[in-house]
Formats: sequence, C-alpha cells, structure tokens
Amino acid sequence: MKMNRKMAALLAAGMMAISALGMSAAAEETTEKSDTCRSYLTGEEVSTGIGRTRPVAIMLNNIYDAIPQYGIGRAGVVYEAEVEGLITRLMGIFEDYQGISRIGSVRSCRPYFIYYAREFNAMYAHYGQAVYAIPVLLLESTTNISGIPEYGLSELGQSAYYRSDDRPSPHNVFTNYDMMTETIRTMCYDTAYSESYTGHYNFAADGEEVNLENGQIAKVVLPGYTYNHARFDYSAEDGLYYRSQYGSAQVDGETGEQLAYKNIILQYCESDAFDDNGYLWTNPWSGGSGYYITNGRAIKITWEKENWSEDDEIVASIDSVYLSVPVRECDFNVTRYYDEDGNEITLNQGKTWVCIIRNAHADHVIISDDPTIDSSAIDF
Repeated sequence: MKMNRKMAALLAAGMMAISALGMSAAAEETTEKSDTCRSYLTGEEVSTGIGRTRPVAIMLNNIYDAIPQYGIGRAGVVYEAEVEGLITRLMGIFEDYQGISRIGSVRSCRPYFIYYAREFNAMYAHYGQAVYAIPVLLLESTTNISGIPEYGLSELGQSAYYRSDDRPSPHNVFTNYDMMTETIRTMCYDTAYSESYTGHYNFAADGEEVNLENGQIAKVVLPGYTYNHARFDYSAEDGLYYRSQYGSAQVDGETGEQLAYKNIILQYCESDAFDDNGYLWTNPWSGGSGYYITNGRAIKITWEKENWSEDDEIVASIDSVYLSVPVRECDFNVTRYYDEDGNEITLNQGKTWVCIIRNAHADHVIISDDPTIDSSAIDF
C-alpha cells in the first residue's frame, strides 16, 4: 500500500512539474549560456555560483543568553527542533552568505539535525556534538565540519570557527564566509551538488502564488515551544510571517531586521529519550503529519522519506541505555510533503522555516485567526 501511494505521488509530482502551475527547482537547469539558476532552497533565481554550490547547514544557539543570532536572516531554510530541557536549537541552511562578517553563535550537534542537513546535500557545521551523533558524523557520506575534534573527528574543522570577546562562553563561537569556505577547501570537500540531487521542494513558477484557498485562516502560528514561546505573525502587506520569541521580535544581529518567512512547515515526529539526561531522539524518517502554511492560510499535510526502506543495509547504529537506532543511507533521502489528496505540495518562492514538533507536544500547537492571541496560550 505504501509503495503504491508513493508511486502515485511521484507520478502526480511529475505531471505538476510539466504544467505551468508549478516547477521544481531542479527543472530550471542551468545552460551553458546562463549565469543564473533556480535556488534549491528558495526557488528564486540566483547566480549559478550561489545556487549550484552546496550549502552549509550551521547549528545555531537559541537560548536567551545567545540572542540575537548573527547572519541567520541569510539562511534560505531554517530548522527548529527541541533538544534537552525543552529548549530549541536552530539550524540555518546557507547558500547566499557571502560578505556576512559573522554567523552564530554556533553550537553543538544533535543527531537528527544531521539528517535534515543531508536532505539538502548540505555540508554540516557545528561546534561540539552529543555522543549520540558520533556514529552519523563519522559516516564517510557525512560532510562534517566540527569545531571540537573528539571521538575521531577531523581536526581540520576547527579553523572554521572563532570566539568573540563580546559574549561569555559557550555563547561566543562564530564563523563567517571566508573562514568556512577556506576550511571546506582545506578539508577537500566537494562543493558541487551530488549528480543525483534534484532539489528538496517544488516551488511555484514565477508570477504564480500558492494561496491554499480551502485552508484554515492562519494569522498567527504558535508552534508549541513552551521554552521560548516562538510565534509567527502574518503580514498581509507583504505576505510574510514575522518571527518572534521570548516576548519580542527575533532579529538578525547583523542587520537588526526581524526574521520573516514566506513558508512555514510544521513537521510532527515520533520522539523518545536516549537517556535520563534528557537527550532526545526525534525520528527524521518515520513519516507523520503536519501543516503547510503560507499567505495567511494552513493546510494539513503528511510527510515521508523518498525511497526509504527498512530493508536497506544498516551502516551504523546509535546506541543508548534506552534506544538502539539503526542508521541506513536511505534515512538521509529527501522528505516529501503531501496534501490530503496525496499530491506533493508546492511551496511559494522564498524562505522557509521548518518546525520539528514532537508528537507528544502536538496539542501545544495553535494556528489562529486571531492576531491578538497571546503566546502564553500554549501553556496548558
């Protein structure tokens, strides 16, 4: 049954790509005469030097003492997920970050973030790591840039990071474009996308808008993170969702501007505890439900890994006192999102914020038509 559904969805996606209603970023292939292409991250037209160079996924601190983050506004896609203690950590996926003087602060890895980074064929940058991430970081197929070379990780990644003197440790680790790109060169990582990579999202064509006419009104999105009380407020003037947390606007320290996104994806996931210290496993390949939100409306969606099979070869294992998680290369395949009719969704061109939400906390999520709703509404 599952295979039939996936085949039908893939066929529908192919037909959509042929139609004038939508396009895949991959469908806009660069010709020898063109110096622009469609970004795999935003669907927007960008220079080929930016859009066909592998992005870097950078772990970003998100506790109160570490805000504002610097450079985050230049990430085409941002992932947010809970870690221990109900705090959230962010991962920005950057392709267009030339000229940013500092990005960060950079923090440590949790294993599920590696999976999300690899879905975009991205290089993965972090400063430190939970022990449960080591089996995945050490895979030959993981392009890893670690600032703390423990457990056999390469020492060369250290050169990508520096400590500032305007914040206390551990909230003062940063990077920038020059340091990151030089480290990537030193580590001899391939900066071209894999030949098999064709993009993560389907994007609307130029001049087209996805409006979700039958979706519920979504003027405010509260993704249910009780620690930072994150929220997104919709502006009908420019069609963007503006991000706030800790009771005020979330801004990029580099520009002072509030973060704003065209698309929001709420992705509900199975989760469990690795140990009694609060380290979490949030399953990035099991499939589940969620919401797609854009232009002031929201629809229910489902998600699943493309071409995933539990029968694929197990290449590593993440083991703890409570869990043993098998690792397969197909676990890192692209996640596909489908509407209630089984059709792969089309995103509007622009930046996307993905909230990874534990199934156990799904009842904390609020999508509201009331712009005055208080962020404390999730505290129940």
